[in-house]
Amino acid sequence: MFEVLMFLFENYMDSNAGVALKASNDTVALELERVGFGRLEIDRALDWLEGLVLTQKAIQDFETPVLVKSMRFYTWDESECLSVSGQGFLLHLEQLGILDPVTREVVIDRAMALDVCAIDLKQLRWIVLMVLFSRPECKNALMLLQEMILAEAFDVVH
Repeated sequence: MFEVLMFLFENYMDSNAGVALKASNDTVALELERVGFGRLEIDRALDWLEGLVLTQKAIQDFETPVLVKSMRFYTWDESECLSVSGQGFLLHLEQLGILDPVTREVVIDRAMALDVCAIDLKQLRWIVLMVLFSRPECKNALMLLQEMILAEAFDVVH
């Protein structure tokens, strides 16, 4: 399913509409099948994206101020899926101001929705990118994360 999500992110995401796909789900599913993805994988990926949209809508409706200083304790299931390095990565992004507590929770929710036993750092980075991309108000955070990932990829020292 993760490969389908990456393919969709790279090829179908509309920068103006966030996570909204440029084409209908049926059209996208047919093209993904032509590319070689299985129908079950496609359906699960589209469900994952729908969950992201629903989560984002719920956040917009929830207008309670978020405490900037919060401590996140991971459940046993979350700790099984998100390694210590993954949890540290999310904490690091929070400390840099790339993630706020609400966005962190969306990332964790979408990571757990992948339904895999262990999420590696590469997958977690993609999830963070997709979540930030789907939130127009996080444009600056998205740019910071992209710069950080590119700097790592090219071993740039600042």
